[in-house]
Amino acid sequence: MCAIAGEIRPSGGISGDRARDVQAVLKRRGPDQNGIYLSDSAVMVHTRLCVVDVENGRQPMSCEYGGKRYIIVYNGELYNTAEVRDELIARGCEFRGHSDTEVVLNAFAVFGSECVYKFNGIFAFAIWDEKKRRLFFARDRIGVKPFFYTVENGRFLFASEIKGILAASEKQPELDARGVMEIMLIGPGRTPGYGVFKGVEELKPACCGFFDENGLRLHEYWRLEDREHTESFEETAEHVRFLVTDSIRRQLVSDVPLGTFLSGGLDSSLISSVASRVMKEEGKTLKTFTVNYRDNDRYFKATKFQPGSDSQFVGKMVDYLGCESHMIEIDTPELVSALFEAVKARDLPGMADVDSSLLLFCREIKKHVTVALSGECADEIFGGYPWYRDPTIREKDGFPWAQSTAYRGSFIRREFTSQIDPQEYVQQKYNATVQSTSKLKDLSPLESRMKEMVNLNHHWFMQTLLDRKDRMSMYSGLEVRVPFCDWRIAEYLYSVPWEYKDYRSYEKGLLREAMKDYLPEEILWRKKSPYPKTHHPAYLAAVTRLLDELVWDSSAPIWQIVRRDKAAGLINAPNNPQPWYGQLMTTPQTIAYLLQVNYWLQQYNIRLV
Repeated sequence: MCAIAGEIRPSGGISGDRARDVQAVLKRRGPDQNGIYLSDSAVMVHTRLCVVDVENGRQPMSCEYGGKRYIIVYNGELYNTAEVRDELIARGCEFRGHSDTEVVLNAFAVFGSECVYKFNGIFAFAIWDEKKRRLFFARDRIGVKPFFYTVENGRFLFASEIKGILAASEKQPELDARGVMEIMLIGPGRTPGYGVFKGVEELKPACCGFFDENGLRLHEYWRLEDREHTESFEETAEHVRFLVTDSIRRQLVSDVPLGTFLSGGLDSSLISSVASRVMKEEGKTLKTFTVNYRDNDRYFKATKFQPGSDSQFVGKMVDYLGCESHMIEIDTPELVSALFEAVKARDLPGMADVDSSLLLFCREIKKHVTVALSGECADEIFGGYPWYRDPTIREKDGFPWAQSTAYRGSFIRREFTSQIDPQEYVQQKYNATVQSTSKLKDLSPLESRMKEMVNLNHHWFMQTLLDRKDRMSMYSGLEVRVPFCDWRIAEYLYSVPWEYKDYRSYEKGLLREAMKDYLPEEILWRKKSPYPKTHHPAYLAAVTRLLDELVWDSSAPIWQIVRRDKAAGLINAPNNPQPWYGQLMTTPQTIAYLLQVNYWLQQYNIRLV
């Protein structure tokens, strides 16, 4: 993967004097190569993580077609490169290498903005048309790769990460009342398209646009649409099997070392199993990577959401695959310390130790491979989360992973809640998403609700996890691919009836049945367990101690938005089963989140407006 950034001013007068600063702050995403294109009206910045066609994939890349010159900066991977290249060759295009960057660039030259319909992959890119003095930009259908932007004083700034926007901007970072509500009521999620910092936006998934002298124009080119499903269960399972295995196989293409995440759960085990078989056909051995926490077996306590420890299942999968296994253990002190590095990686407060553990995990993985495959998004697409299956949660009004608006709102200072009502702020977003859900007529109440649940998860919870995976991995220059995010899988599964997905009354029952000969029985039908987190009491003690110190510091910036008395109440509070966000953020993570908020306000020198 890579980092992209740029500045567009169609009227001219660009100096490019901040281009190197932007490049420097994005270097971790692309440590191998870098480049800058500069003209009077455009600056295009790139830092590259070399994965495919190291020599011929350098960027910014240019091409000539039809008397015009185009320049691209691109972050991502196409998984149907060969098919698109063949179509372009048939139309007279010539290629000097085999990089997907060159294919994307030529596809735009030939098809214009319609090129996005040709692509299967994860990407964010921008292409400058020198003759028209116009920028085209696009983001993949699912939203795996990021693209932030702002329009400021007649110029368009864009970057893979918010820090790139801030480095190019002429203003101090600002946070208004809406931003405060995002941090305290929605965080670590974000409203789709919103960058939290005042004036910073994010191009939504499946969107593209132009910027020129006429301003900014955006277009949504894909969305989940409900269609009549005519296949039997057996046909559906076979279809799912093809889509999943095809997606995984396509994502194993790499000119650098590749491995997989392996937790012992269904999703990562399936990806590892398919990948292992493909690599064995090529005479190679798959490398797998597992995270654990020191003394976790000693302190692990089973819950409704996390019924069993992963360690015993990982060993069984390693034996089954015959892979080269790497177990990476994280200790509590480094987990606490990395909370703040994770903020710098995300440019925002995040999922506390769920973020910091992944950051540390990816740092170690990068010592062995440059590309890794991970199991994100299967739960959203196949209906694996508890809130899909528990009627008491499923039928509740509001985001199922964040039924805590009143609790969250109680932490916010009254000068902000007097401007924006917390309950109304969250409820409006929930209602808008539910109302936008595509549904066929005459669905049963259950089927109708399940469509809404998928849509809610697709636009909200899934995006938070994709943010996390991208920022924590790319901070160490590790490219993580997510095969279940293939848009073909999401599109197909959206119309599959819930009774199929709920086969044998198991979470992701359809996926299990479709892929049953890829896993041993005890892994195939293992009850879902979420991403592992530390259960060590030392973690709660450490973050509580830091919060205690913070409460005594009256000058800490967090007290501009958070009630100090309310935060102090967490110091001696029991581990609240009411989660802050999802089942992984209870009291220890709520405390850690507040620590991250304070660090973020301080480190980014944010001014409240």
